[in-house]
Amino acid sequence: MSPTEKLIAQTILQGFDAQYGRFLEITAGAQQRFEQADWLAVQQAMKARIHLYDHHVGLVVEQLRCIGLPDDADFVTRIKAIYTGLLPDYPRFEIAESFFNSVYCRLFDHQALTAERLFIFSSQPARRFRTIPRPLAKAFSAQQGWRSLLQQMLGDLPLRLPWQDLPRDIGYIIAHLQQNFAATELQQATLKVANELFYRNKAAWLVAKLCLPSGVYAFLLPIHRSDAGELWIDTCLTRKREASIVFGFARSYFMVYAPLPAALVEWLREILPGKTTAELYMAIGCQKHGKTESYREYLHYMASTGDQFVIAPGVRGLVMLVFTLPGFDRVFKVIKDRFAPQKEVTPARVRHCYQLVKEHDRVGRMADTQEFENFAIERSRISAELLAELQREVPEKLEVDGEMLIIRHLYLERRMTPLNIWLEQATDQQRHDAIEEYGNAVKQLAAANIFPGDMLYKNFGVTRHGRVVFYDYDEICYMTEVNFRDIPPPRYPEDELSQEPWYSVAPEDVFPEEFRHYLCCDPAIATLFDQLHSELFRADYWRGLQQRIREGYIEDVYAYRRRQRFSQREMAAVINDVRHIHG
Repeated sequence: MSPTEKLIAQTILQGFDAQYGRFLEITAGAQQRFEQADWLAVQQAMKARIHLYDHHVGLVVEQLRCIGLPDDADFVTRIKAIYTGLLPDYPRFEIAESFFNSVYCRLFDHQALTAERLFIFSSQPARRFRTIPRPLAKAFSAQQGWRSLLQQMLGDLPLRLPWQDLPRDIGYIIAHLQQNFAATELQQATLKVANELFYRNKAAWLVAKLCLPSGVYAFLLPIHRSDAGELWIDTCLTRKREASIVFGFARSYFMVYAPLPAALVEWLREILPGKTTAELYMAIGCQKHGKTESYREYLHYMASTGDQFVIAPGVRGLVMLVFTLPGFDRVFKVIKDRFAPQKEVTPARVRHCYQLVKEHDRVGRMADTQEFENFAIERSRISAELLAELQREVPEKLEVDGEMLIIRHLYLERRMTPLNIWLEQATDQQRHDAIEEYGNAVKQLAAANIFPGDMLYKNFGVTRHGRVVFYDYDEICYMTEVNFRDIPPPRYPEDELSQEPWYSVAPEDVFPEEFRHYLCCDPAIATLFDQLHSELFRADYWRGLQQRIREGYIEDVYAYRRRQRFSQREMAAVINDVRHIHG
């Protein structure tokens, strides 16, 4: 190896060190932001941490250009070999490999993406962190009783605020455990509590494993801060399905101090068995490496099946061409070269919208996406119908390279059942739940300063847990950019018969009364909206949300049903007691 090649490899790794050091620094500030209730700083830190990676990739690229790159064709292969030699003793080797890939792609404009030049797969043994220098969790035994266990566990937390009513919260937790597990099981329990709290939005999550003779369960406590500066626990979640939603793909990334992210991912697997490696890395904020793992999952799937790419089911989009693999749980979305006349957006605006979603608080209602350039697919794996659609809608983004079709730009996103299809096939109860979820999704997005723009059912999907998530971002905007108006009364009887409105309409004007026309075509659905979400059709409701946003109010976001909150359970118990008394 030449001194220059060694310097280049070391410069890339040092650049990653700098990036991850700053990543940990921002993450470490989460406790103070929580204790001080500085919710605006929470949002700013989230955006800043997302931007860190690309910023440091850019710094390294500039350094390498100053050093000067060798001009022979094989130098990248040699540098990769040198870099690989630096990783066996490196604690964050897996993300360092992704960082190398990012530097290469920035230097060479995403060209020649081959395994010889990139870490398409890791160079290191799988699941290397079976032993780590410092335990990730502390164990608490229930031998002395659960009240003693919880008092000790919660007393060990690093939070520097007083508890609002700790005996009350401990009582709630014990009651939840007694309702869900046998007493003999609970007496033999061990609780393995992660050393670090997981911060997101306005909550600090205690994450633990509840180890019982019958198996290992999740044990999650969202800790909140009152306006008076006191701590309280909102609920206790012990089902793996509930944990999966908390760590879901439609939520913002956690701030959790993880100097050994691979070890933390391995630790989390036991209580999140349905999550892929990619999803776990994304959940703890390592979204760029999550993208690497997502691509590896795609390659593994392609190697293990003969599936062909097909057009995704559902209504064809006016802006995006969407395709999928029948057995793969992702969709591939390509921005069309030209849009239908009624779409007054540009490709640049669409990309801006997708980046906005990446950086914004997704409140569990917007799907995360991974962005790829020069994505290569074997032409033999593309169905004839899809190939014709690609050639018709995105020819400017296609390039043929031998047996491969290169798509210059696309997004990878979790596949869901389109809500319009779900409603067509739903039972009465499923329809009720879906409309309730849809309205909640729209309200929660609005409270987070996001207006979906196009609120048609086809732009929302239903997850495997029955949650409704927004996934079509080309018309998305901030709530504060919209002018919500009431439709003026007609001037004359003839106005109501006219094809044209009798009032002026500016580009930013939205008339919530009109939502009813396309959301309530089905009388059964119209009835549900009147019961559950009639306020969505009132302009004053939307203006009220805007006012709260302008006043700087940041809403609470719960990753569980309202009825699961301890305060709601207590209220339900009181109501039941009253009913029993008055039998």
